[in-house]
Amino acid sequence: MAPSPSGNERIDMVRLARTDGIGPVNFRRLLNEHGSADVAIDALPERARKAGRRGGVSIPSRESVQEEQVALERLGGRMMVIGDADYPPLLARIPDAPPVLNIWGRAELLCGRTIGIVGARNASAGGLRIAESLSGALALEGCVIVSGLARGIDSVAHRAALHPGMTIGAAAGGLDCFYPPENEGLYRAVAERGCIVTEAPLGTIPQASHFPRRNRLIAGLSLGVILVEAALRSGTLITARLALDYGRDVFAVPGSPLDPRSRGGNDLLRQGAILTETAQDVLSQIGTGNEPLKTPKWTGLPGFSEPDQPDFAPAPTPEEVRETLRDLLSPTPVAVDDIVARCQFSVSMVLSALSELELGGIATFLPGGQVVLSA
Repeated sequence: MAPSPSGNERIDMVRLARTDGIGPVNFRRLLNEHGSADVAIDALPERARKAGRRGGVSIPSRESVQEEQVALERLGGRMMVIGDADYPPLLARIPDAPPVLNIWGRAELLCGRTIGIVGARNASAGGLRIAESLSGALALEGCVIVSGLARGIDSVAHRAALHPGMTIGAAAGGLDCFYPPENEGLYRAVAERGCIVTEAPLGTIPQASHFPRRNRLIAGLSLGVILVEAALRSGTLITARLALDYGRDVFAVPGSPLDPRSRGGNDLLRQGAILTETAQDVLSQIGTGNEPLKTPKWTGLPGFSEPDQPDFAPAPTPEEVRETLRDLLSPTPVAVDDIVARCQFSVSMVLSALSELELGGIATFLPGGQVVLSA
């Protein structure tokens, strides 16, 4: 096992990850290309200039990172970076794994046999009851329940797993920003008996744009995700789609076709989700938790084998690649694989150009291996 990053390297990794225009995919690419975070940081100003970023690039100072570490310790939490020995192994496998996590509580739960439970905020009494039953039964079987600290299904799933202390809350904002406000008591209870995790810095007030990242944490941390009530167009379905992209199992509790809250789950069942009524339906599928995971749908990972390129084709300039990809992007998210399929460039060229477009504020990587034209 590779050693955890040292103190100075950890701080520089946080600085690189928190730099505007550096998303998780770009972070990993820069580390692979430059070998270390400090060298990557030194190269950023020139890369930003070439990418057309006006006003330069704002990189957090070492002092600001150290101050946040001290504040986290006062709260009872700590900072974790990818490469740490106790970084969640399931989360580390996703292509857009968070470079930095702030955690509060029992970190060992992040490496447990984890199952996500998500669903409607305005859940029905029946939906709340089945979520509570599934969560409690799975927790007693040694599973760690992961959810998003929201109203409705999330709240009952956390509470049912609190007694054995087998729950993880994925937060959209900073550890010191309770959301929704009425769940502060639950938030603190999960931090005391379980664990709360976020990639947001301290002081970050949750905004709508933060919740897809929170959903990605739930999907990435979990062997499988159980969906209990969700409308056809809901954040819950985003979590389910991300779980599929990451090669994780998706379970769905069937519901009445007369209830709009059941349509999302019923639609997933039609597409092949695992029908779930009891904890045994889940346990029989996930096994011991030590089995190899399925291959994620998105193949934009380091080491992905690229298609052969004709040796007589002239090599495009980086500017030509960026210009072509800029034309292919739109405000509608598109999979990186689809972009590769629509152009004649290699995977490495596409990923490099997209990384530079993100640094230039032109493109934004989204959870699940998608990219979108920045607003």
